[in-house]
Amino acid sequence: MIDASVLPFVLTGGSIVLLAVFFHYVPFFLWLSAKVSGVHISLVQLFLMRIRNVPPYTIVPAMIEAHKAGLKTITRDELEAHYMAGGHVEKVVHALVSASKANIELSFQMATGIDLAGRDVFEAVQMSVNPKVIDTPPVTAVAKDGIQLIAKARVTVRANIRQLVGGAGEDTVLARVGEGIVSSIGSSENHKSVLENPDSISKLVLRKGLDAGTAFEILSIDIADIDIGRNIGASLQIDQANADKNIAQAKAEERRAMAVALEQEMKAKAEEARANVIQAEAEVPKAMADAFRSGNLGIMDYYRMKNIQADTVMRESIAHPDPNKSLNEPLSK
Repeated sequence: MIDASVLPFVLTGGSIVLLAVFFHYVPFFLWLSAKVSGVHISLVQLFLMRIRNVPPYTIVPAMIEAHKAGLKTITRDELEAHYMAGGHVEKVVHALVSASKANIELSFQMATGIDLAGRDVFEAVQMSVNPKVIDTPPVTAVAKDGIQLIAKARVTVRANIRQLVGGAGEDTVLARVGEGIVSSIGSSENHKSVLENPDSISKLVLRKGLDAGTAFEILSIDIADIDIGRNIGASLQIDQANADKNIAQAKAEERRAMAVALEQEMKAKAEEARANVIQAEAEVPKAMADAFRSGNLGIMDYYRMKNIQADTVMRESIAHPDPNKSLNEPLSK
């Protein structure tokens, strides 16, 4: 038996617990806020949202915002389905309201598709109203006269709602703009014409339709700065000249080595011939001795040969005199 003095406290505590459980599963004040705002939703539907693990404090405020903005076609079931699919209900409703006020055609199915694709649909709508300016990194290109130019551009883009799903992002736009700048500078006859008319780069790049297949529409491309870099043409010519010089030096060294090898070969052959002559001359006394013994050579023949040798030496002395020898000195002693 519960003491009569404690019974009121027990009843009060139980009532508080029951009320807390009731207001947790049945958000009465949220239902009252919806009723006051003109949104028709029952307490049973709010209770079933709790059972389905769908937060009523996310769905009901979105319904109130859409109703107040005049978007009466958005239903509770669609918002619940989008939430359960992993979407951002608040951003989708904000985007739809902003698009409606800006007279931008955007359906609920397209908005939810953009959101589920991983893009911020509310930011896309804002970018459609307020275009975004993207600064390109420095783009280096070389004109036909060999002078390097470094250009920076500012690209003004607007979000293309219909291309947000499957369209390329900012990186693709910047890459295409950089490619267009390089192509425009590369086709210029000289760097002075580019410096005098930088808007020619913008016009040429815009004519190429660089925003095709992207999630953006390029409104303008403005050249913010152009700096002069190195003289690439002169550097290439110097490098080519150095390469030609090294090739010529290598060929000259090859020819010198071949000449030295040929000279060494000729010297070797001359030494070999001289050795053969010396060897042959060494055989002459033996042959003379054999001729004496065999009777083929007489003593008078021997003296005639010696006289011929002496006469040959005298003639060589007259033809090639020794400068250190006196003219009155006899040629031979």
